[in-house]
Amino acid sequence: MQETDNTQKLDIGNLVIYKNNQFIALNKPAGVGVQPGKTTEKSLLDLAEIYTHSKLRVIHRIDQPATGVVLFAKNDKALAALNQQFQDRAISKKYLAVVGQLPPEKEGTLEHFLIKNSKLNKSFIAKDASQKNAKKAVLSYKLIGSSERYHLLEIDLQTGRHHQIRAQLSAIGCPIKGDVKYGFRRGNKDRSIHLHAWKLNFKHPVSEEQITLIAESPNDPVWNALRE
Repeated sequence: MQETDNTQKLDIGNLVIYKNNQFIALNKPAGVGVQPGKTTEKSLLDLAEIYTHSKLRVIHRIDQPATGVVLFAKNDKALAALNQQFQDRAISKKYLAVVGQLPPEKEGTLEHFLIKNSKLNKSFIAKDASQKNAKKAVLSYKLIGSSERYHLLEIDLQTGRHHQIRAQLSAIGCPIKGDVKYGFRRGNKDRSIHLHAWKLNFKHPVSEEQITLIAESPNDPVWNALRE
């Protein structure tokens, strides 16, 4: 059976959040990988290159079932400058996450050590820092809204570990809606998870002015109810 490319239905222009001579930012839909993978479907990088008619450079990634802002560099100089900001943790990354259980506190900071299992494509909480390949993961969260069934958390990501938000929220009993890999009771029909890369704040790679990019959360009943 031949695979169909669902990305053909996307209007690439509607995904563009911001563009200039140095970089372009898009609001990634759920199910679209940032880079080409094993499937025949186009990645976000493919779509962005079709839109710009040029070769782009990957700076960072978000998980395939998640949504939100992704930045691509248009040249090597911009890539180097933005990569440096990510390495220096000079870029502010805020996410929105929908969970089914209230966290123990309305706001707080989570610190864990994570171990990535590449075969399972999953990260596990380590007992302590001494475990082999354990990496420190830190985030802050704040409860910003609730509906009858779900709760909305704003996440300030301070480190960039594999599946960090998903693993850390699961560790406090708050797996993300739809994220069965990390303990949510059932998946979303479209295999998405309710994790959204919301805001990205960084310095322009040439002018050094502060840039803030905001990606609207998806248009679905759960996000819409919590947005209100």
